[in-house]
Order: sequence, then structure tokens, then C-alpha cells
Amino acid sequence: MNNFREVNDDILKEWLSFREETISGRLTKEDKKHYIYFDEIAANILRNVPKQNKKYVRNQLDRLDKNFIDYLCYWNEKYYRNGFCDGVELISGCLNL
Repeated sequence: MNNFREVNDDILKEWLSFREETISGRLTKEDKKHYIYFDEIAANILRNVPKQNKKYVRNQLDRLDKNFIDYLCYWNEKYYRNGFCDGVELISGCLNL
């Protein structure tokens, strides 16, 4: 049996990916206030960087963006995965009276 608390490629990961795709198309005004406008921020930084350093700074900003997204995805998945597992354990504990 799978240990669903471990972050793996499984049905729960597929569900989280589906939810992410669904939710990203339905941002509210409040959601948009907290959105990270990374592309705009990166463009502003690059406008103020000397020409000889632009390539390096662009590469570092791309790495930062990828690293930040990976970090958020991992922690969101872990948070929701553990919440799901806690709920299942709670329900199964109630049924095993």
C-alpha cells in the first residue's frame, strides 16, 4: 500500500496538478492582489543592469524563478497531501469503533 504522506508520483499528485490548472484560470481580485508578477519585476531589474551583465542577471533571475516555483509546489503539495492524509485517518478512525 502507498504511503500517501510521501511526495511521489501518484493519484494525489495528479489531482493536485488538476486543481492547480483549474484554479489558475479563476483568479479573483483578491488573488490578483497577492500574485507574484515575476516577469514584470525581472524586466524592471534587467532595464537597470549594464549591457555586459544582462545575460548573467537574466540567467540568475530565471534560476530564481524556477527555484521559487519548485519550492512553492513542493510545500503546497506536502501541505495538502498531509491534510488529505489527516482527513482519511480521522474518518478511518471513526469507522473502526
